[in-house]
Amino acid sequence: MIEAIPPDVLERVRARLVRGGLEPTAAHVAEALRDEGLVLGDAVLMRLVLAVRSELSGAGPLEPLLRDEAVSDVLVNGPDSVWVDRGAGLERVAVSLTDEAAVRRLAQRLAALAGRRLDEAAPYVDARLPDGSRLHAVIPPVAARGTCISIRVPRRRTFTLAELVQAGSLPAAGAQWLHALVTARIAFLVSGGTGAGKTTLLSCLLSLARADERLLVVEDSSELDPAHPHVVRLESRPANVEGAGAVTLRDLVRQALRMRPDRLVVGEVRGAEVVDLLAALNTGHEGGCGTVHANSASDVPARLEALALAAGLPRAALHAQLAAGLDAVVHVGRQQRGLRMVREVCVLRSGADHLVEAIPALLFDPQGVRAGPGLASLTARLGSAAP
Repeated sequence: MIEAIPPDVLERVRARLVRGGLEPTAAHVAEALRDEGLVLGDAVLMRLVLAVRSELSGAGPLEPLLRDEAVSDVLVNGPDSVWVDRGAGLERVAVSLTDEAAVRRLAQRLAALAGRRLDEAAPYVDARLPDGSRLHAVIPPVAARGTCISIRVPRRRTFTLAELVQAGSLPAAGAQWLHALVTARIAFLVSGGTGAGKTTLLSCLLSLARADERLLVVEDSSELDPAHPHVVRLESRPANVEGAGAVTLRDLVRQALRMRPDRLVVGEVRGAEVVDLLAALNTGHEGGCGTVHANSASDVPARLEALALAAGLPRAALHAQLAAGLDAVVHVGRQQRGLRMVREVCVLRSGADHLVEAIPALLFDPQGVRAGPGLASLTARLGSAAP
């Protein structure tokens, strides 16, 4: 923020350049200042040029944060409240915007870059930016205390299992079991909370699929980026301003099944697409996988049940398909110091009441892997691929 120049002067210069369709060069800014009756020294002038450029292009003052390879999330709660996550939890950074109006303009500019609108008629937006970042923004009066911006930054590269072991995200013995899940082509979900590392782990595991397999990846916003030679990506589309033209994940799952997938991958299971995914897993589509939000692996059946019931699939039918089609759940979480870790691998087993439960098969901790009551069942499902 430029303390030597009043915000109203900065705004008038910005507005003058916008009206004239001029680039924020030093000459154009100096001319606009002269029209405002102000003459500034070279140092202050260049600071003003940088501020106006930030106001008119890209992510403005957030650009350095988005370029930081360690940053996974950028959160703006107000002009002087900017936070990032570098893998160790949220931390406040010394980045600020001029005022609430500047935060709102930034949110609207980012929304426009994604081809979306953000105004009183559409006070929130959830979209993908051209660089792959996931944008969510909400403006007043929905955001009572001012415009809020949340940006999820995609990973610049896909990690290997060896790198996750080196980072302390899982023990070496655990990596062998996860490799076996992919080799055996069993169906599994990666569960965990927001920012727990579900997408990172799933991208890593998909990279282990055989090179001659065709991966059909269906997502709301492209985040999975496996290091694999044959990946086909489908991305959902929201409705336009008139409320038409929406393409849902459920639509895309159905299309993907017609595209000869060797593995069907749903980036995040969170709606009616669970019905079609389970149907696919029960009709010969081996090796399917995806992620799901859940507090623990044991909560996954209940989470899927809630999604399926909302889509019209009865409880009994859901559990029958779950027991027959889904083999395992890999749960990831974050420690208090922010480290993302694989916590456990569970198998799904139908009980006497015909309801599916998640039974721990492997429990991971920094010291190694411990066997759970479901290990024999997991080993049987892995067959010759078991470590």
